[in-house]
Amino acid sequence: MKKHNFGAGPGILPKEVLTQASKAVIDINNSGLSLLEISHRSGDFDAIMARSKELVKELLGVPDDYSILFLQGGASLQFAMVPMNLLPENGTAAYVQTGVWAKKAMKEAKMMGNVDVLASSEDKNYNYVPKGYQIPSSSAYLHLTSNNTIYGTQMKSYPDSPVPVVCDMSSDIFSCPVDVSKFDLIYAGAQKNMGPAGTTLVIIKNEALERAGRKIPTMLNYKTHVDGDSMFNTPPVFAIYVCMLTLEWLKSIGGVPAIQKINEKKAALLYNEIDNNPMFNGTAAVEDRSLMNACFLLSRPELDQEFLKMCKESGIIGVKGHRSVGGFRASMYNALPYESVEALVKLMKEFSMKTV
Repeated sequence: MKKHNFGAGPGILPKEVLTQASKAVIDINNSGLSLLEISHRSGDFDAIMARSKELVKELLGVPDDYSILFLQGGASLQFAMVPMNLLPENGTAAYVQTGVWAKKAMKEAKMMGNVDVLASSEDKNYNYVPKGYQIPSSSAYLHLTSNNTIYGTQMKSYPDSPVPVVCDMSSDIFSCPVDVSKFDLIYAGAQKNMGPAGTTLVIIKNEALERAGRKIPTMLNYKTHVDGDSMFNTPPVFAIYVCMLTLEWLKSIGGVPAIQKINEKKAALLYNEIDNNPMFNGTAAVEDRSLMNACFLLSRPELDQEFLKMCKESGIIGVKGHRSVGGFRASMYNALPYESVEALVKLMKEFSMKTV
């Protein structure tokens, strides 16, 4: 049975990427060695790292005065590294609180300095994105979270800021065009749109390096990794290789503008069914709905388990909602085929007819 993977993360990867990666695990470039065995100082891996950065730069249009890093520790480590590197000891960082991950980022920043919560959507269980807030020019930086996997909301635009902007784009990077020049730092765990868990992309403006003026442990200093070309310590070789393959796949289908059109088409199909099928209700404000994560509830929650059972029988997996919202969540990352969304919508129609 064909599987339709709507899991929130690690997310689905293109089949051709999995095929290439599996071959490299046995033998990389006819070297007689597994990708997992080669030295990260070898020519083979030098080429992988260089190509990965080249693809990030090309696909996102990264300006020349930025550095591209592949680090470890996930976005969760970036919650701490950002204030360590950008927030002076007596400074204040501005945060917009749009969900669990933004809240966790704020918690880490409070250990490094002061935090000013400019806006929050906690009053409505994060089902919308705050807008119209004022950004103090005295802030060391403004921290945003572009997409909220748990609540199904996404920023459709970014504020004009008088201070440097940092953004966690873990769950929607490479899904739509972004003007990198508007940000001093972008970070993203790879395991949604870019590759497997194990590496984190960081794009940092060079003038932001060492901005905090404090002593930072060597491994937590961005400059360490810029100077070491992301290889100060042994990098996650396999994860970076799969990221390279995934970005090559994205380039081959037309890059970010092309995948944006596909993502919009997938999301439109599903949200149309949610809005027009009386058995289902969306949870996020319509204007802030995520293209990546659609959250919805049954109008008769006592039937939740029956719906999940039908999904399982149809090969539709990963649709159970996060406990913070309940109901269901369909994650439609870049590699999810349109046909999978069609399969889910078909099942939703069948379920509605069955339960009338």
